[in-house]
Amino acid sequence: MSGLQIIVDEGSFMEKKHIYLFCSAGMSTSLLVSKMRAQAEKYEVPVIIEAFPETLAGEKGQNADVVLLGPQIAYMLPEIQRLLPNKPVEVIDSLLYGKVDGLGVLKAAVAAIKKAAAN
Repeated sequence: MSGLQIIVDEGSFMEKKHIYLFCSAGMSTSLLVSKMRAQAEKYEVPVIIEAFPETLAGEKGQNADVVLLGPQIAYMLPEIQRLLPNKPVEVIDSLLYGKVDGLGVLKAAVAAIKKAAAN
């Protein structure tokens, strides 16, 4: 069993969760979203994964279960946390982002959703 499946199976993950990524450029993030979706389908993780420009974080982030920021906009973390006080907001690990590691980022997103649900 994969580490991702264990994370998903550990709790109630019944309804689809929304993972929203925000960035400034978009090209790398679009590729990352595609890879994350492929991994979510492979491991049957019930998620909807979307990417948006950082200018829409306050608006679109309201509908997310977790908000992930591209490393290039890490400096915006405090501002976006202020805009979305009841949402988990995290910066994507730059190594995972650079490798376009869809599985690694998906695992981190699922863990953030679980952590927020436990609080």
